[in-house]
Amino acid sequence: MMMMIVCVAAVGHQNNPLYLQSFTNADDALKLHHIVHCSLDVIDDRVNNPKKTGLTLNEAFLGLLYPSENYKAYGYLTNTKVKFIFVTTDLDVKDADVRNFFKRFHSAYIDAVSNPFHVPGKKITSKTFAERVSAIVNSFGSNAPV
Repeated sequence: MMMMIVCVAAVGHQNNPLYLQSFTNADDALKLHHIVHCSLDVIDDRVNNPKKTGLTLNEAFLGLLYPSENYKAYGYLTNTKVKFIFVTTDLDVKDADVRNFFKRFHSAYIDAVSNPFHVPGKKITSKTFAERVSAIVNSFGSNAPV
């Protein structure tokens, strides 16, 4: 299960960024943020046109959203319409690994927003959440700082 994750994001139901973390050098961060932004358009298209895309409304895993020459972006939609996206440099990724990542990321997200000091709809600033996300990313073979 070696998957090089270079960026993860949680985006609110109004496309407001809740959490965005790059695990590469600063030069690539802008490019990765652009890929995340482009992936949001794909998610909106899939959610708003489920018949065209074959997406069922109870399916949280959105699969591959945005393939490029060097990166692939995958998506997941929670029942509260929060979007999770990650970008990887591994161009041969197994769906089971992607689903496992999103399951673990979703669990960390739930714990973070369940904190009574977290303001719903605002950016997640919890250091514990950031450390947990880094640990999850590291477990998939990334170079994320812990």
